[in-house]
Amino acid sequence: ESMGVKGWIAFEKTVNYIKQNHPDQFIIADAKRGDIGNTSAMYARTFFEELDIDSVTVAPYMGEDSVTPFLTYTGKWVILLALTSNKGSHDFQLTADANGERLFEKVLRKSQEWAGDEQMMYVVGATQGRAFEDIRKIVPEHFLLVPGVGAQGGSLEEVCKYGMNRMCGLIVNSSRGIIYADKTENFAAASRKAAQEVQEQMAEQLKAIL
Repeated sequence: ESMGVKGWIAFEKTVNYIKQNHPDQFIIADAKRGDIGNTSAMYARTFFEELDIDSVTVAPYMGEDSVTPFLTYTGKWVILLALTSNKGSHDFQLTADANGERLFEKVLRKSQEWAGDEQMMYVVGATQGRAFEDIRKIVPEHFLLVPGVGAQGGSLEEVCKYGMNRMCGLIVNSSRGIIYADKTENFAAASRKAAQEVQEQMAEQLKAIL
């Protein structure tokens, strides 16, 4: 988006390339959208109709009417921000009310009134460690999209130990560790190697439930 129209063209070309060459792949638009109802409906149309992407990340902090337009599409997934990996997550998401319920816990509980685990996932940052235990008490069956492994310092071992369920239930993401693996003409080989290393680490963790 920072590149204007050129950026959107590149994005659309990338999506089309994946669909044509890897049609079995699940595409997530990490767009972090969410606004008043009619605006969210337009965002949903962008990603689910125009681009035909499988899922999109959505900010839940404007409430139900900012999220439900994304939930009207059959076969599409909404991935709500719950507890993110950035330092600023402590500013709001971890604050507690008079009963001790933290804001991210309120988001998890309330949002389950809007959709179930067949249509909704949650973003939980890999840097949050044992908070995965508390999250799994509220959403034991939902998939969790987990950024923050790699450049942000999140531990894959901790994520799996506290966040994995009987079906795995995790989509672990490494971005900067792969896309910034090399700045030379060797980028393709270096990024492939970095991605394979993360994949191998995840395969090792999966052995615990297989």
